[in-house]
Amino acid sequence: MANTQTVPVLSDLVPGKLVRDVGLVVGAAVLTGISAQLTFPIPGTVVPFSFQTLVVLLSGAALGFHRAALSMVLYLAAGVAGVPWFAGGNSGWAVPTLGYVFGFLLAAVVVGALARRGGDRTVVRTVVTMALGTLLIYAVGVPWLMSSTGMDLSTALAKGVVPFLIGDGIKIALAAGLLPAAWKLAGGRGKLER
Repeated sequence: MANTQTVPVLSDLVPGKLVRDVGLVVGAAVLTGISAQLTFPIPGTVVPFSFQTLVVLLSGAALGFHRAALSMVLYLAAGVAGVPWFAGGNSGWAVPTLGYVFGFLLAAVVVGALARRGGDRTVVRTVVTMALGTLLIYAVGVPWLMSSTGMDLSTALAKGVVPFLIGDGIKIALAAGLLPAAWKLAGGRGKLER
């Protein structure tokens, strides 16, 4: 039988309700947009290195799946509508890396759901949670990259995954240090709900 117990996520510890939730959703979307501007081009690929995945994964864990989903929907919708806050200041539908943004939405939801089950409480659980979130981003981003550029699967993996594995591994390790440490600082306020 599956464990159906849930735990609070970090943002649940912030007082308030509606104002808190709106602020967190908008804040996570804006932080994702800002992190998208800190890009480092990688020769031979249209996919730049950025800190977006770290922000998305941490947002998923800290906000829980509902708020994280809303923040990524806001980020996606505003970018498609013309706000130039996709990687490198891009916007609209005709962005070859837009699939990764759809992957952000899926990853934020899954990471948020796992965080509600304690997936961000220990280093090992956090590594597994963040690795799964990263794989989901790739799983959506690579097919979009293939479709928008005409790449075959092996080329898309070589240009849209392989150059990022070390960096994403470092981001996962960083999250695995930050999230359990944040819960230790929070003390006993994140106990399982009965």
